[in-house]
Amino acid sequence: MTPADLQKLRWIEGTWRGTGVNQPAFFERYRFESDSVLAVDGFADEKLTKVIDTTRFELKDGEFGGGSEGSRYAASTLDDNSILFVPVIKARNSFIWKRETKDSWTAIIRWPAMGAKPAGERVYNMERWPLKPQ
Repeated sequence: MTPADLQKLRWIEGTWRGTGVNQPAFFERYRFESDSVLAVDGFADEKLTKVIDTTRFELKDGEFGGGSEGSRYAASTLDDNSILFVPVIKARNSFIWKRETKDSWTAIIRWPAMGAKPAGERVYNMERWPLKPQ
């Protein structure tokens, strides 16, 4: 991957409210710090006054990846509407960010079966925040 490839991901820039089945709403901001670094800030609440964590995804030696708490993911595919991350270190799940409209996208996290636990997935619907009046 190159910095030019990452231009395809610019649609994700902005502040988003995430929701999912049996999940409380959460708030994140996606911002490019440079042409090769995407920072994802997690906020305490919808007021967006307190950042509780930041994850950076960085393009290095042709690989675009990031993670937290010792885990690492790398992008395996990227097109104009989605990016798929696969586990690299201390991680089992994969995830995809998929654009739905200019003001919404879906995050899908998938994990493999392990022992007696079956494979599964969790879907989050991301909406631009604050919501725009209709």
